[in-house]
Amino acid sequence: MNEKVPSEQTGIPEADAANGEARPAEHNGARSGRRINPKSPRQAIQPEPAPPPPPRSKQAKHPVVVTLNFFLMTAVLAVLFAGGALYFGKQRFIADGPLEEPRTVLVTRGSGVDAIAAQLKRNNVIDSPLIFNVGVRLNEAASRLQYGEYLFQPHVSMREVMEILTSGKSILHAVTIPEGLTSQQIVDKLRADDVLVGEIETVPPEGSLLPETYKFTRGATRQQILEQMERAQDRLLDEVWGRRSPDLPIETPEELVTLASIVEKETGKADERPRVAAVFINRLKRGMRLQSDPTIIYGLFGGAGKPSDRPILASDLEKETEYNTYQISGLPPGPIANPGRAALEAVANPSRTDDLYFVADGTGGHVFSTTLADHNRNVARWRRIERTQRAAEEAEAEAEVLQEEPMPGAENLIPRPRPEPE
Repeated sequence: MNEKVPSEQTGIPEADAANGEARPAEHNGARSGRRINPKSPRQAIQPEPAPPPPPRSKQAKHPVVVTLNFFLMTAVLAVLFAGGALYFGKQRFIADGPLEEPRTVLVTRGSGVDAIAAQLKRNNVIDSPLIFNVGVRLNEAASRLQYGEYLFQPHVSMREVMEILTSGKSILHAVTIPEGLTSQQIVDKLRADDVLVGEIETVPPEGSLLPETYKFTRGATRQQILEQMERAQDRLLDEVWGRRSPDLPIETPEELVTLASIVEKETGKADERPRVAAVFINRLKRGMRLQSDPTIIYGLFGGAGKPSDRPILASDLEKETEYNTYQISGLPPGPIANPGRAALEAVANPSRTDDLYFVADGTGGHVFSTTLADHNRNVARWRRIERTQRAAEEAEAEAEVLQEEPMPGAENLIPRPRPEPE
């Protein structure tokens, strides 16, 4: 009996059976995904074979795709590396620095970020100029770094260094100009300051500088300080002149400065200045000569000042100079020093007194009087005080000499050992 057996039962595909070609059932079952009918118990317990991987697309093998994949992978790796480097750099930027003790660093004018970073590295303030440079630029602070002298504390971080340099809070130095110095003496003082730089071409006019304490950063010039003093004096003089007493015998701000310079040289006590100013104002009103000793000195020695060992002689009163107020009437032609604020205020608003005279009282101050007789008695008292002070100074000087140099024959006064008895 010729019955046709279905290909499913024989394990042979119908198409292949028709062609008379037989293929393994296992292969056919794996490709078809159908359950393999085992021919034996052993075959039944064997695992089914896994299906083969799908064939690779022809597009994935294209050179353009391969190139794009390479660049994409490179970009991903670069981003990961940049992110890691950025994180590492940020941690270094905010971490404690290597500095072990406070140190000052002078950043000169015109220095760029690279030069500043190298300078900080040389001074052991930072340990990585590259990280500092990148950190400053990422914070957009490169254009805000300011020159000057800066103090850095131990273990300051690079971020803190950047903030200090952008704040401009550099170390401030100071020069103090005492009241009553001449312009030449002020110039000499500025020239002696080793923090200031630059030369002074000309000595400013007498009385044009305001004595005060002026602060500056390292690298400031001496000429800049002089110009600052001139501006300060102009502002102050405008203020003082605007609130002066209306009955002053003074016609211009320049005359006010001239009289204030005399008051400044006559007394160093602030509470006396208005009363000393009143004496000179009263004298000007009465047409009396000012008869101020400091004007004699300025007429003789000018802005250089009197040598410390040169006393004022009686004959100096008779020497005719344009500043000698014992010989001229009214004010001298200009200031004899640079007066301070207190002296200017004292002349603009002097005490309301009738005093016409004053003389030293031996304590650093003065005694005032309204009549010549009282003044002469005060002068006589001062002379006695002077003689007493001079005698005490001479005795003290002699005692010092005796201590330093033994008297001739003093060696005979030294006890000598007695000979031993025989």
